[in-house]
Amino acid sequence: MSEQPAPSPAHAPTAGAPSSGALSSVAGESPLKGSPLPAEIASALKRDGAGLVAAIVQQFDTNEVLMLGWMDDEALNRTMTTGRVTFYSRSRQEYWRKGDTSGHVQWVKSVALDCDGDALLVRVDQVGAACHTGTRTCFDGRAFDVVAGPAN
Repeated sequence: MSEQPAPSPAHAPTAGAPSSGALSSVAGESPLKGSPLPAEIASALKRDGAGLVAAIVQQFDTNEVLMLGWMDDEALNRTMTTGRVTFYSRSRQEYWRKGDTSGHVQWVKSVALDCDGDALLVRVDQVGAACHTGTRTCFDGRAFDVVAGPAN
């Protein structure tokens, strides 16, 4: 990824795990304590072992699937409150706001949680390429040959 991180919060992640206060390792402490999200959203999220939720990014007017990123509570809060998409980089272990260095901004149109609570659908107005390789989507030119089923 060629994007630069958004400014890190005062409670920056340590030792490889994002921390928004929602990922406390203190025994008996609620996993929602300190989350910047409204309680009803924080409690509905089913995070992976690192405290992250998959975020599928889709162009709002064409329904193109652009990319997949990862968010913790802080990244989701920033996305919902700033109008720009923020992810948590698993490889760099820091927040990054899409488009800060490339200019390929993702303007938020809506955010929805799937029925299981383990994936987000972030509908955006994508400016330029969504993929760090310079392609419109992270899936351009990467299709597999498959046997297609009937369209019943």
